[in-house]
Formats: sequence, structure tokens, C-alpha cells
Amino acid sequence: MRRLLSVAAALSMMFAQPVLAAPQCTASMDESAFEIQALRSELMVLATGCHDDDRYNAFIRRYQPDLQANERAINAYFVHRYGRNGQTEHDRFVTDLANAMSHQGSDLGGDFCPRNGMMFKEVLALPAPSDLPDYAAGKDLVPTSVNICSPLPAPPKKIHRIVAKVASKKR
Repeated sequence: MRRLLSVAAALSMMFAQPVLAAPQCTASMDESAFEIQALRSELMVLATGCHDDDRYNAFIRRYQPDLQANERAINAYFVHRYGRNGQTEHDRFVTDLANAMSHQGSDLGGDFCPRNGMMFKEVLALPAPSDLPDYAAGKDLVPTSVNICSPLPAPPKKIHRIVAKVASKKR
């Protein structure tokens, strides 16, 4: 009976591995920083594609301290997560985000500017800079093609050896 339970436990661990490898989302504070970065990127794409530099500059001026703090938070996330490769991964994230948003804008074609241009009006009308995180979260701008979740590390090889050992004893 004990051997049967050991085999069952080992097999459940073996089948649970895909769940362990599933993406692990970032903390809510990190997620908020990514959402604000996505908003900033979306507005940058709007400014570039729709020739609306004045409103983008007004957005940057109004929220400059908050955007700088957000940039520091994102940078800290990447440094913590990737160590000395943090800046490279940060740059990759910002580039992937801008490219994905630009691609989405291209997919909308002529509807992009009228459909998304209202965001400048909305964001500039927020009562206080402290409303920016909630506004960004409500827009759900992080493209699914840009991963802000990272997989958990693979389980140690020791688990594989235990499963093999238990399975060989059963025979």
C-alpha cells in the first residue's frame, strides 16, 4: 500500500509539471507599471501615426514625475529579474511593446486615429495623476503578444530521479 501511494505521489508530481511551468504573473504593483508603460507606448504610437505630438507632449509634461517613477519601477523589475541583462531585457520589452502596438494600429488602418485618438482627451482630463494607474488598467493595452509573465523555473532533476526510481521498484 505504501509503495502504491509513493507511485501515485510521484506520478502526480510528474503530471503536475506542466502546471508548474505555466506563466507566473507579476505582482500587482509590477503589473500596474507595465500597464502605464503600455499606455505611454500607445500614446507614443498615436502621436507618431496620427501627427499628434502636441497632445503627447502635454501628456508627458503633466505626468512627468509619475512616468519617471514608473520607468524606475520597470527598470528595477528587469534588473531584479535578469541581473546584469536587465537593461537589455528592458529595452527588448519596450521595443516589443511599441512594435506590437504599432502593428495593432496598422491593422486598424484609417480607423486607428479616430478610434484611439480620444485617449489623449481622456488621459489629459483625469482629475489627478494618481488616477493614471486605474485609467491604464481599464484600457487593457498590454498586447497578448508581449509577455509580462515569466515561467517558473523547471523543477529540479531530483524529482525525475525519484519518479524513475519508484517506477523501477514497482516492476
